[in-house]
Amino acid sequence: MKSLDSAPSDSENGRARAPGTIVSDPGREKGRGPEEPSREDPRERVNRRWNEILQETRVAQTGIQILFGFLLSVAFTQRFERLGDFDHRVYVVTVVLGAAAIGALIAPVALHRFLSGSQMKDEVVVIAGRFMVCGMVLLALTIGCTLLLLLHTVLTDTLAELLVGAVMVWFGAAWFLLPLVLKLRSARRADDGEGDSDRGAKQAGDSGEGRTRSAHPTSRSKAPS
Repeated sequence: MKSLDSAPSDSENGRARAPGTIVSDPGREKGRGPEEPSREDPRERVNRRWNEILQETRVAQTGIQILFGFLLSVAFTQRFERLGDFDHRVYVVTVVLGAAAIGALIAPVALHRFLSGSQMKDEVVVIAGRFMVCGMVLLALTIGCTLLLLLHTVLTDTLAELLVGAVMVWFGAAWFLLPLVLKLRSARRADDGEGDSDRGAKQAGDSGEGRTRSAHPTSRSKAPS
């Protein structure tokens, strides 16, 4: 007669295991990968991308609004009247670029407001991303023209243009070239990973075929002695 507190036996090898021991399910562990990626619903993905665009728009809008307010105040100062024709043209171009940048960066909010409830959020996210890129280009040009306007009044023309050119190169490298390089590197790494997985699957298939042939050798007829 078995006692009630006797340890249950392991169903695989018959050995006794302690009470409360957690036995892993081989089938469950085999089906679960080492790093199973979280599956994201398409609607959740669109909402996440839209929230990211809103956060990026807030950052860019703050900078362009402060800069545009500074540009508007410059025209009402006494020193502005003493600027040359070149500086006046640069100022006009800068104000126009700043206004265009503000329009591009606020466009995603206007799109979302006018198209809200029309089941077009996927299209809105794509177009809003393009407006963000356009707004960033216009913002970089506005900053460059503003810097040229300021440095041209305190430095020589050549030195001011060299400094502005260096700053614009830095903006282009940090804002556009670096993300493009990282994107190309990620795509190349993904292609290499797919190639390695295909080669591994092919090698596994070849080794399996070789084991099958060795397990079932072909019969050869022997000549009678």
